[in-house]
Amino acid sequence: MSYCCGASMVGTKGTLKHYRTQVHNVPLLFCPVCHRVEVHYKVENEYEILAEYAHGDGAGEIDFQDYVVEDEEAIFENVVNCEKEDPKDIVQSQIDMALDLLTIAKQMQDEKWESELKKRLAVMSQRRIRLQHRA
Repeated sequence: MSYCCGASMVGTKGTLKHYRTQVHNVPLLFCPVCHRVEVHYKVENEYEILAEYAHGDGAGEIDFQDYVVEDEEAIFENVVNCEKEDPKDIVQSQIDMALDLLTIAKQMQDEKWESELKKRLAVMSQRRIRLQHRA
């Protein structure tokens, strides 16, 4: 499980640009609070090698799945949420986890972590309100 802004990141697939080459369907981890994106650690080495070769060959676009065959379930088995889930469920799960962690942070008297979790909760609460208004 990967963490950012005090709690877990969401598993997804997306496109990354490596110099002038776009690499599609890369397994990623995404922070729903600060929007940081990183290549999933289970395929990070494969991504780097593929992106470098594609760039060296002058390819404008490549599909990660055409070259690296990884079981999607195995890659995302350790993430709390995946982007394919209902956005309301993702937000609620993120809020629940942040509240649980906030209790631990308070018990540990870790003020920095508490602050990060409170910021995360504020962002996720606003996102939940927006999702509720769409429904």
